[in-house]
Amino acid sequence: MELLVLFLTFALLLAIGTPIAFCIGVSTFATVLYLGVPPVVVFQRMTAGVTISSLMAIPFFIFAGDLMVRGGIAARLVALAGSLVGHLRGGLGQVNIVASTMFGGISGSAIADASAIGGLMIPQMKARGYDADYAVNVTSVGAIIALLIPPSHNMIIYSISGGGRISIADLFTAGVLPGLMLAVALMIAAYVVARKRGYPTGVFPGFAAIGAMAVAAIPGLVLIGIIFGGVRSGVFTATESSCIAIVYAALVTAVIYRSLSWEAFVDATLGAVRTTAMVLMIIGTAAGFGWLLAYLKVPTAMIAFMQSLTDQPILIFLLINILLLFLGTFMDMSPLIIITTPIFLPVVTAFGMDPVHFGVILILNLGIGLCTPPVGAVLFVGCAVGKIPIWAAIRTIWPFYAAAIAVLLLVTYIPAASLWLPSLFK
Repeated sequence: MELLVLFLTFALLLAIGTPIAFCIGVSTFATVLYLGVPPVVVFQRMTAGVTISSLMAIPFFIFAGDLMVRGGIAARLVALAGSLVGHLRGGLGQVNIVASTMFGGISGSAIADASAIGGLMIPQMKARGYDADYAVNVTSVGAIIALLIPPSHNMIIYSISGGGRISIADLFTAGVLPGLMLAVALMIAAYVVARKRGYPTGVFPGFAAIGAMAVAAIPGLVLIGIIFGGVRSGVFTATESSCIAIVYAALVTAVIYRSLSWEAFVDATLGAVRTTAMVLMIIGTAAGFGWLLAYLKVPTAMIAFMQSLTDQPILIFLLINILLLFLGTFMDMSPLIIITTPIFLPVVTAFGMDPVHFGVILILNLGIGLCTPPVGAVLFVGCAVGKIPIWAAIRTIWPFYAAAIAVLLLVTYIPAASLWLPSLFK
């Protein structure tokens, strides 16, 4: 009955359009009142959820990414990607994916990626004869690469949701190879669709042009090395690397490129503050929600339920993937990570899966959900930039969904895809 109160209240609030943080908080509070537990416990758990030092990295990475966008880093990465793959079939679609991969190593945010790369690429693609739905679909699904490669904010949230015992450095490293696999799969899908629609090929600019573009993009690419290399080597923590990223981004955009105005700096600061406030509100309420699930012994019940269905890990992992894909269509990513991690992490570890491996699966799974209606935030951004209805994009996005799900299955059933690179550093 307690679970019925919890999930029914949550579903009703979600159905009437209540912001997700309030859906989580109010449903938790209502269930605690029903149980007769002192309500102050909820507020204590919310406070504990947002007073974790590792969370400091999230607003700093958001701020650094915003500075990079406003300071012209994204435009230089697009130019470099264009010189590398612009001559392939459907060249601008390939450029979009490669640029998203490089920019994801700076921003760590799928929405920032879709906004920055989409704002640059979608108008160009439409002007050169590419269909708007193709431009939007490539941008939207390509943006989820940013969720897998460092400095992914959601990897940090997953580490905290797992009790802080999961290494952020290992998670950052584990996402690199799956992120590159996803980029290659999406490039293949983009090529197939481009060939079917008869999109043109470009002209190879020559190695001299590639070298010039690479030199111009070096300051942005160096930041990727600073973040990943510093955290992985143990020179500094993820939080310290986020602070270094801000200083570096400000110096590059204001001193080297001289493209960051004072107004843009203020806008980036305010944007980071707003985003951080929203994220921390969700994290706080979800911490109370997660505590309540543990109090009601939901993880234990879930393990027993899964074991009653089958004792085969292959089928268990498939069921969890299907459930996560379904949940991702209705809820945003950050709250889902915090809510589902305490439920499913004990299940997968009971069946022999490494927590780092599950983290990559969870992030990729919910990332696909960001490109699916009705709550596909990244797809909404792509459609807004491309100025097309969301259903116009959904009708033709299936090849990109298929590519992403194929990578998801490979990552799920080939643990080395996630764990091989971290094992090298150890």
